[in-house]
Amino acid sequence: MIPRYSRPEMVEIWTEENRLRTMLRVEVLAAEAMAARGEVPPEDLRAIQEGADFDLEQVREYEKTLKHDVIAFLTSVADHVGPASRHIHKGMTSSDVLDTAFGVQLSQAGELILAGLDRVRAAVRARALENRDTPMIGRTHGIYAEPITLGLKLAGWYAELDRGRERLLAAWEGIRFGKISGAVGTYAFVHPEVEEYVCRELGLGVEPLSTQVVPRDRHAAFFGALALLATSIERFATEIRHLQHSDLGELGEAFTEGQKGSSAMPHKRNPILTENLTGLARLVRGYASTALDNVALWHERDISHSSAERVIAPDATIALDFMMHRFAGVVEGMVVRGDRMAHNLERTRGLYASQRLLLALVEQGVSREDGYRMVQRAAARAWDEGIALRRAVEEDAELRERLGELPFDSIFDPLAFVVHRDRVFQRVFGE
Repeated sequence: MIPRYSRPEMVEIWTEENRLRTMLRVEVLAAEAMAARGEVPPEDLRAIQEGADFDLEQVREYEKTLKHDVIAFLTSVADHVGPASRHIHKGMTSSDVLDTAFGVQLSQAGELILAGLDRVRAAVRARALENRDTPMIGRTHGIYAEPITLGLKLAGWYAELDRGRERLLAAWEGIRFGKISGAVGTYAFVHPEVEEYVCRELGLGVEPLSTQVVPRDRHAAFFGALALLATSIERFATEIRHLQHSDLGELGEAFTEGQKGSSAMPHKRNPILTENLTGLARLVRGYASTALDNVALWHERDISHSSAERVIAPDATIALDFMMHRFAGVVEGMVVRGDRMAHNLERTRGLYASQRLLLALVEQGVSREDGYRMVQRAAARAWDEGIALRRAVEEDAELRERLGELPFDSIFDPLAFVVHRDRVFQRVFGE
């Protein structure tokens, strides 16, 4: 079922009308190639080119009796073409037209997803550069760690999106293949030149050895790449959800004029968009699992993959296309609360500087074990008594003696932890 929020460009690819139009083009191209080989008379080719058409409702009526979708389609085409239709589908099998048309549809869908991904990358890049120097506390296990910047966090997202784009591009190129090799793929009644012509005209590669179908490992790789991208979007969305948490309040989804967050509580501003993305990612991963199951077909072919693909292909591509544009909008409008980030840095009471203190002791000649013990003791007092780590250190006679006259201001400076951010940005963005 096509969701009501689907983008029309992607939905159009998976309509029955577009599928049959693509199949019709495959059949006409095959007739052209056969005519070039002298296997279809010129006058019959003209009749095919001029008359090739079908009636969708008629196809559906034929299928009720025939119980075969391709034959129903060909029967409707024959009604439009007339006697010359005897040359249509000559020497071919159903998978020749189905798999080749499917390759075209997946290619079209992949292009749209790549375009959506590029919008996401542009949005993340812009917000990363904007917040390169916006300090915030880093967290591991949900516990205060050391300072980072929001820009570094977003740069990490961008690098992951770049990897996802490389995977998707490779999988997209791998899915753009067709086959016109006949039953069990032996070219017994159709010449390989026909296949080469059809695929070339459609912008597809020729499957080197297709049995009776294009091997489904190609499709599994494509749906796997979609699933990984959806999972990356879920990771980023989950981070936004966490940072919008009432107790943190560092990031937030845009809340537009007139928007309402709860039917019961007027104060609510819930992270509904990112929660929605999290749920959709689960679906896309499930479709990838089905695509993997579709690889193991019996012998030269069966059709156990067919029914599943009619669901997962439109659903996975529509869902991910929607996810890309929804997430791009989230990032473009994302509210960054630098004051809350500064407040939360203060809430750590300077505990983030524990490693800098440890290394300062090491530089003063203290063993790592002794230094760790001393700093941990001061940190424990800061935790337990709710005082600043700097105060705990200054009131610890052993630490004060060992540290000497070190400049505490630099030790507790959040940006001192990210002095190499320019180099990291150059690695990620190339500038």
